[in-house]
Amino acid sequence: MSETTPAWTVVALPLVLAGLAYSAAAMDAGLRSGGGIAAPLREGVRLIVQQRRRMHAADMLLVRAGVLSLPVAAVLAAAVIPLGRTAVWDLRVGVVWFNAMEVVAWASLWLAGWGVNSAFPLVGGYRLVAQGLAYELPHMFALITAALGAGSLDFGEVAAAQHGLWFAVWMPVAFAVYLLSALAMAFWGPMGHPLADDLAGGAAAELSGPDRLVFFAGRSALLTVAAAAAVPLFLGGASGPWLPGWAWSLVKTYAVLALLVWVRGRFPVLRMDRFMAAAWLVLIPAALLQALVVGIVVLT
Repeated sequence: MSETTPAWTVVALPLVLAGLAYSAAAMDAGLRSGGGIAAPLREGVRLIVQQRRRMHAADMLLVRAGVLSLPVAAVLAAAVIPLGRTAVWDLRVGVVWFNAMEVVAWASLWLAGWGVNSAFPLVGGYRLVAQGLAYELPHMFALITAALGAGSLDFGEVAAAQHGLWFAVWMPVAFAVYLLSALAMAFWGPMGHPLADDLAGGAAAELSGPDRLVFFAGRSALLTVAAAAAVPLFLGGASGPWLPGWAWSLVKTYAVLALLVWVRGRFPVLRMDRFMAAAWLVLIPAALLQALVVGIVVLT
């Protein structure tokens, strides 16, 4: 936390993140099974009292490290994203830090899949590696394009550079690529192949009890953070009439989060071999072309 950062943001960050993550889980439960707003709470209580099961020769240290590091990665990524015009950690290279936390999320899922010593979770972990190879380059190009338009890697300065015109308007390809990669970042919806039903749940197949609760809570938090990052990157940050800046940040974050949750029930899960082909043949060239256009505009 910088010296000028209000202390309330340190307390507000985990509360806001937890509230939005719970909201995402409740929306998803309502869309998929018709459950009410209390459905995630009931499921959480069930998992807390559920007895853990363990495979033979499982490395529980790796499993617990993977499970616990997923929500930690979400919190660390959220620390550089401004709520209103204030972030917990006012980092000059916040965009780079945000992208780096995805590596922690990759490690989380891989450790959880590897450590349980079971075939389906291991295959789910390998699927995540393939998914990461497919989406990470377009994702980085989308982030670089927004930073290029602002001439900064600071989330606050990127948001401030959108005064009068959001980057989502004149960088539509980068925005679309970012939203797709946000789904992959949280292995959600069409990008949920590492946890797909054809593997009985994939990397999370053998997780049970509190381990499963923490893992999926971390996944919802990661999806929430990905949605929150879209606000300063492409949607003008805290700018907007009538409401205070922090309220606009929350409204825009909730709108993006609702879109990402809605996508899960509307599109099938993509096989990684097909997504990799689409990423290398379509997404990467499109993202590079968008970056080229932005670079020309900035220079002229």
